[in-house]
Amino acid sequence: MEFRGVMGGLYRISEWIMRLSVINLLWLVCSIPVFFFAFMGLVSQSPDALKSMLPILAILAPFTLFPATSAMFTVARKWVTGEEDVPLLKTYFRGYKENYLQSMVGGIFFVIIFVVIAVNYFFYLKQGSTLRVLAVLFIAFTVIILISLFNFFSIMVHLHMKIFQILKNSILITIGNPINSIVLLICNGVILYICVTKFNFFLVVFFMGSIMATFSFWQFNRSFTKLQIKQQELEEKEQQKLAEAQEQELGEVESEKSDVEISLHKKEDTHKE
Repeated sequence: MEFRGVMGGLYRISEWIMRLSVINLLWLVCSIPVFFFAFMGLVSQSPDALKSMLPILAILAPFTLFPATSAMFTVARKWVTGEEDVPLLKTYFRGYKENYLQSMVGGIFFVIIFVVIAVNYFFYLKQGSTLRVLAVLFIAFTVIILISLFNFFSIMVHLHMKIFQILKNSILITIGNPINSIVLLICNGVILYICVTKFNFFLVVFFMGSIMATFSFWQFNRSFTKLQIKQQELEEKEQQKLAEAQEQELGEVESEKSDVEISLHKKEDTHKE
């Protein structure tokens, strides 16, 4: 039975609330170790408690948080590409299983990069005024890698590539599309800020991750579709140029044949005379 009018709108809204909340809960459940230690560090009264938890989070994230996030992006991809009625549990855990190895390797890569950036940032921050400027560069690197992380999950669930190709393309897309990258960072930052500061526990538990994943893949898919259209237009132009070149070559060959025939006729006429 399909509802129309106001009832139809309310039904669709409630349906999307259910979808987003279910996927967000699955994401949290599959990442329990990471969120548990992060929560313990945040609620602790000791100021250094969160710092002491960071090594544990860095070790656990590639094996729990990254595969769970890739599964969430798998479902988000289905929604964005028009498959809104997919079975949530089946699609989520299928994405979790299929992308586990790549997401784990990618997670290790990104964790190492973030650790290297953090170590260099705090090192140069403690130096003199001249070297302290270099700390700003590492902030810029952090922003680029953070945006690349969203593109990494989108590429992994959307395209069949090897892990190193996914990592390379995620960084290239981030640098090659600065406007889209800035929009992606700002919008996800706004979502994170609203969820964490305004409604705290409720939005974080039920909507934060799934909304960010859906928006991130929508932004990626929009950019990727534009690139495909441009590539198709370039291929069509190249094919048109090749066709025109072949027609020109055929025309030149035919004109050469006609010149040869004319010269032969002239020779025959001279012989007759």
